[in-house]
Amino acid sequence: MRVKQISVFLENKVGRLSEVTRILGEEGINIRALSIADTTEFGILRMIVDKPDSAYKVLKDKGFATSMTDVLAVEVEDKPGGLAKVLEILKEAGINVEYVYAFVTPSGKNALVVIRVEKMEEGEKVLTNAGVRLLPPEEVYAL
Repeated sequence: MRVKQISVFLENKVGRLSEVTRILGEEGINIRALSIADTTEFGILRMIVDKPDSAYKVLKDKGFATSMTDVLAVEVEDKPGGLAKVLEILKEAGINVEYVYAFVTPSGKNALVVIRVEKMEEGEKVLTNAGVRLLPPEEVYAL
């Protein structure tokens, strides 16, 4: 159960992030989670949105360097060590984690974490077999 993530390459200058969010808002696309990794020259905006195909198309059409990537949306116990438990499962299976970011759910009972691993199919299988809940795309997009 993989979720589509939109990544946007942005020059690190005033107004670029604002422009992306304005465009998505005008198109009725809701951002569910986001993360920005930056350097002095540029940044990579990673987002989970409710309409990934539409977001990808509109941002491409507006000239943004955009890509769509599969990620895992993992439910993690919201307590000390909850994330460590999931990451330990991946470590024991020899699966490298490329990046992680989290978002909040309306229930607030568990944390939801976006995880990108090198071996997506294997990561998905290992986590599922260990009893970790991977959220289906429809559920994530509807949050």
